[in-house]
Amino acid sequence: MAAKKSVAQDQGKATGDGARPIAEFTKEQDLGALRDMLLIRRFEEKAGQLYGMGAIGGFCHLYIGQEAVVVGVQMALKQGDQLITGYRDHGHMLAAGMEANGVMAELTGRRNGYSKGKGGSMHMFSREKNFYGGHGIVGAQVSLGTGLAFANRYRGNDNVAVAYFGDGAANQGQVYESFNMAELWKLPVIYVIENNRYAMGTSVSRASAQQDFSKRGTSFNIPGDQVDGMDVRAVKAAADKAVKWCREGNGPYILEMQTYRYRGHSMSDPAKYRTREEVEKVRHDQDPIEQVRSRLLAAKVSEQDLKAIDAEVREIVNASADFAMNDPEPDASELYTDIYR
Repeated sequence: MAAKKSVAQDQGKATGDGARPIAEFTKEQDLGALRDMLLIRRFEEKAGQLYGMGAIGGFCHLYIGQEAVVVGVQMALKQGDQLITGYRDHGHMLAAGMEANGVMAELTGRRNGYSKGKGGSMHMFSREKNFYGGHGIVGAQVSLGTGLAFANRYRGNDNVAVAYFGDGAANQGQVYESFNMAELWKLPVIYVIENNRYAMGTSVSRASAQQDFSKRGTSFNIPGDQVDGMDVRAVKAAADKAVKWCREGNGPYILEMQTYRYRGHSMSDPAKYRTREEVEKVRHDQDPIEQVRSRLLAAKVSEQDLKAIDAEVREIVNASADFAMNDPEPDASELYTDIYR
């Protein structure tokens, strides 16, 4: 019987010697990763429900399927490191430690949201958690993330900035301007390319001349690795390597996370550019949460204990929805606050 191919294998071979290191997780690390990924998934499922009910307006891009990427990277960071991303951002917020109540309140445009109900899905921030957005302009966060790294170098600290963007945004011109500057000045920034195969709806094979995104920095002498973004252990191992490289003053690093989104590009996308069978195969063979769950069961963690974690997460998410739906909308005077004149 032929072995099952992973998302990473479908998308390309590893760079270098072909080896893809896997971090060895303790049972406690697996439990932590499971809880963090479950929180993101249940939150996004609830956000999808609220969008369908009309409680969330505008665009809404869900992170379901890609949870291992941000959770694994966060496990490699320390207090003071920064992250910035694009519009598929709710998972990054939760992984950074932002409260589910505040994120859901912002999604529904309420007073106690992280941007006081004025930013919505794509534009919320937390200086306390070193989360710098949430950006709706494709690729804009890459140059801003490079600026965060410049600030770290200027201040002489050892903090690392992580800039997340997708395979579609990887073709933006400002990305390469940022690469050039980052390598020229040896800035401590990790560029995480979340390659979920389809950008806004066009497959990588139809949109990118160089489909190995880990090589996108080659002409700037920026090293890069392809990573199985569906395995949180592989993500953690790759992030550890990249973080060490940056902290030692070697400049930027590129990580191509080969992942997959189960839902459409946004809530309004029927995703007719791929088959239902393709999505179900990835869910069955490579789901990041089920991989961890299987390891924990093999380590003699009981099904009851795993269900208790899921129940705890669901309680947090349901409470966030209740909080958001009962939180008042911003006062009209908020139209004139937090703006430049």
